[in-house]
Amino acid sequence: METIAIQVDTEVAKAYQKAEPQKQQKIQSIVNDFLKSIIQDKSLDDIIQEMQEQAQDRGLTQEILDEILQNG
Repeated sequence: METIAIQVDTEVAKAYQKAEPQKQQKIQSIVNDFLKSIIQDKSLDDIIQEMQEQAQDRGLTQEILDEILQNG
């Protein structure tokens, strides 16, 4: 793996930085998969569907994402 820097909203950055390492790893995996999908020129609907499935498979539910954004 390699590291890149991307700009995000301040709220997202703070929530990510406050998240536990396990949650950060899950988010990194999902973002990595999302970027791979974009590179492969898939439709946005296909990308969203795949990301939702992968997130659920990895235990990252909408509730967890909401909690990360609200509480960090």
